[in-house]
Amino acid sequence: MGNGTNDGSSSAVDVTGLSSGVIAISAGGFHTCALTTAGGVKCWGQNFYGQLGDGATDDRTTPVDVSGLTGGVTAIAAGDFHTCALTTTSGVIITTGVVRCWGSNDSGQLGNFNAPDQSTSTWTVCSDGACSFALTDANSVAAGSRHTCALTDIGGVMCWGRNNEGMLGDGTTTDRDTPVDVSSLMSGVASVSAGGGHTCAIIGGVVKCWGRNTEGQLGDGTTDD
Repeated sequence: MGNGTNDGSSSAVDVTGLSSGVIAISAGGFHTCALTTAGGVKCWGQNFYGQLGDGATDDRTTPVDVSGLTGGVTAIAAGDFHTCALTTTSGVIITTGVVRCWGSNDSGQLGNFNAPDQSTSTWTVCSDGACSFALTDANSVAAGSRHTCALTDIGGVMCWGRNNEGMLGDGTTTDRDTPVDVSSLMSGVASVSAGGGHTCAIIGGVVKCWGRNTEGQLGDGTTDD
């Protein structure tokens, strides 16, 4: 809970060092990250896969800075064991909407081929087969259990990572370690959100969902994937 202990609480507790200056928060499976007004990211909780981004794999009971992301971040998303951020900076080159991810990469959810788990945010998400440049011009990012999606500046959706139940929306059930387009959602999307094994988007005021449907989470009146 970020208060320096491992004790549970049935009421709200203050997170150490974050009494002000926070503009967004995202809770993953076993960790939490906050976006500060300075555009930096701080995370705490489980860190076995490096999902806190501080260059270590030690659990943290209070917030730590994500290495290399002390400014320029506009959005964050935490999955089960990985984290992603939308940043306007890439090294010393000013860019727009670069997605950066770190933590577990067992299903390709970091978007950089079959790279090992990453404990810092130095790896950017690939947008082409050679990984020669980052996925840019993204407007938002969403992290599911083991997959990630980004909304592009033209209103399209791209996803990567685990796809065993079709949560990437590309018409297959093949895991992807680089971004793929969501079929039929190439433009006009207003927002995207990723669940444990499914994904949803808003387009023209209409909600569309795809992926796991074992509990009816797609909302189509069935439990069929």
